[in-house]
Amino acid sequence: MSYVLGLKCRECGKEYEKEPIYVCEFCFGPLEVVYDYQAIGKTLTRQLISSREHSLWRYRELLPIDGEPAVGLYSGYTPLVRAHRLADELGVSRLYIKDDSVCHPTFSFKDRVVAVALSKAREFGFDTVACASTGNLGNAVSAHAAQSQFNGYIFIPADLELGKVVGSLIYAPHLVAVEGNYDEVNRLCSEIAQGYEWAFVNINLRPFYAEGSKTYGFEIAEQLGWTYPDHIVVPAASGSLITKIWKGFDELYKLGLTDNPPQTSVYAAQGKGCAPIVTAIKQNQDAIRPVRPVTIAKSLAIGNPADGYYSLQVVKESGGYGEEVTNEEIIEGIKLLAQTEGIFTETAGGVTVAVTRKLIEQGRIPRNESIVICITGNGLKTMDAVAANIGKPIEIEPNLASFEKHVMGEG
Repeated sequence: MSYVLGLKCRECGKEYEKEPIYVCEFCFGPLEVVYDYQAIGKTLTRQLISSREHSLWRYRELLPIDGEPAVGLYSGYTPLVRAHRLADELGVSRLYIKDDSVCHPTFSFKDRVVAVALSKAREFGFDTVACASTGNLGNAVSAHAAQSQFNGYIFIPADLELGKVVGSLIYAPHLVAVEGNYDEVNRLCSEIAQGYEWAFVNINLRPFYAEGSKTYGFEIAEQLGWTYPDHIVVPAASGSLITKIWKGFDELYKLGLTDNPPQTSVYAAQGKGCAPIVTAIKQNQDAIRPVRPVTIAKSLAIGNPADGYYSLQVVKESGGYGEEVTNEEIIEGIKLLAQTEGIFTETAGGVTVAVTRKLIEQGRIPRNESIVICITGNGLKTMDAVAANIGKPIEIEPNLASFEKHVMGEG
């Protein structure tokens, strides 16, 4: 049974049928999925959720599909790690890592949104799926398209990290490297989408695709015993993850799955050189001023974020803030997480760790309240970013004397 009523414009409120569209024809505002919460509330309980498989589909009533899920059956339900050693390093009492760098087919949170988008593409009858990507989304679309027998077209900036290029090519999609940044790639894809009957997951399927990010928030609340953290630090690219975590928290309370409304402060984390959302937060502006990205955090390098305005509203409403960090701070964040908790994150995770440290030092996040740091991708995808900053192996000859001399410093 489907609980989706249709689509609704975020700006003017005009309603639409369930179709592969994403922009209001009257005011050009973005569209969002609308659910029958009254009907969902009669069915969905904590007990029902806990009885289901450990995947994002345990929350299927709150996801925009009409039938059974067809794609991404093993995505989601990643660990929420109590980070004791990192907490000691940062001087806080209750710190958690929501680790989406593991337990996914392509080791990033993008497997969540792609599972939903391609399930919807199947319901709509598409045979070809596509996306504009900074890397992780392309990997996820490539993998899930191969498994589900879709034709796949992936458009990326030509300077993308090698790990993410290989992470798409291995699945044999049509990988198109565009000489330009992500915003230019996305504009090209918007033009292509008008002329080809393809399911562009982050264009004409965007309202459905974005709903997959809610499961990141659902899992955090469930794994905390159906409560919310006091603070959550979220990497910001398009801004969609911020808005959907917040929407997910609100839905859980609306349905009585949590006892209290969310009081979580939400913080936007970006790399210096591509921080349009953080800049607007700091300047207390509603308008996002586009920038040309210059940062090693390429998965966050969106200079004109589609959900920037809405993420700003979430940050303000929640009492949060935003901060940016340099390339050097990003690398230190990656190393700090690896050397305290044994978690190797990509550059976006280095951003959230480094931003969390800054916000704690600034006194914006109290040291005695619960904090969740969002880690959204695996460090094996961005090894080039840290390779020159982690030392080299000790080379020895195959004998004990060489070991004692060069490793143990004897003789």
